[in-house]
Amino acid sequence: MRTSPIVFAMIVGTSLPTFAQYQAAPGQAAPAITENPVKKALKEGKAVIGATATVGNPEVAAGLAGSGFDFLWIEMEHSPLTLEGLRTMMHATKGLKAMPFTRVPNNEPWLAKRVLDMGSLGVIFPFVNSKQEAGLAVRSCKYPPLGIRGYGPGLAASRWGMSTPDYVKFANENVMVIVMIETSQSISEIEEIASVPGIDVLMIGVNDLSFSLGVGGKTNEPIVEEAVAKVLAAGKKRGIPVGYPTGNPVEINKRIAQGFRFFQASSDIGLMTSGARDMLSKVERP
Repeated sequence: MRTSPIVFAMIVGTSLPTFAQYQAAPGQAAPAITENPVKKALKEGKAVIGATATVGNPEVAAGLAGSGFDFLWIEMEHSPLTLEGLRTMMHATKGLKAMPFTRVPNNEPWLAKRVLDMGSLGVIFPFVNSKQEAGLAVRSCKYPPLGIRGYGPGLAASRWGMSTPDYVKFANENVMVIVMIETSQSISEIEEIASVPGIDVLMIGVNDLSFSLGVGGKTNEPIVEEAVAKVLAAGKKRGIPVGYPTGNPVEINKRIAQGFRFFQASSDIGLMTSGARDMLSKVERP
């Protein structure tokens, strides 16, 4: 007797792995949220790690968002990602574990507004060099009376599964403001920057910082480590988590021991190529 295709599929499905050769493993789903789990984890003193998304592809974004990372660092400063691509990625990652944060190309209220209205739950602002610039970043992410964010959250409210009035309260309490410290000027003004209420993370841009300090690309130079220590000290003084960019587990563990809690890990392309190289290196070819 011939077995029907449906029955055959059911039998095969009980004896094979849960995903096929050309499919990703099932992603880690997240329960419906009433608060930002990354913000909560940081308040509890835990470390969080995010993958960097540079490819405007919903399947790639969903694969990263469901692979165990705490957040996605969606890169719009150093990649060709568009707002259309961002919108697609937002919907593709809905219900998955990683919270979507977006680095905008510049510290401008209209840029923050657009990525927030797409559904970003955090904005990463590059080259924040003063108390005034840090204050602008915070105000750009808050609805009045706390800030200057314009009202138009229909898409964002849909992304988070709530009404627009509920979203406004949710956003003011849960959108994260991440300011990047990556110049010698920002180091000299770090105490003033850290004094601004509403900053959730002081993120060190160590590569640009090394260039600004005159040792371009040499991120382990004493002058860079001294600057890094100043940021960490300012964060501890104000109770603000401090972030560092690295996808190396050894480096992450080292920085956790130093007091860092927020990590920008490798990119989608970097993770793909390193995984491919690791697999191929273990094949014993004749």
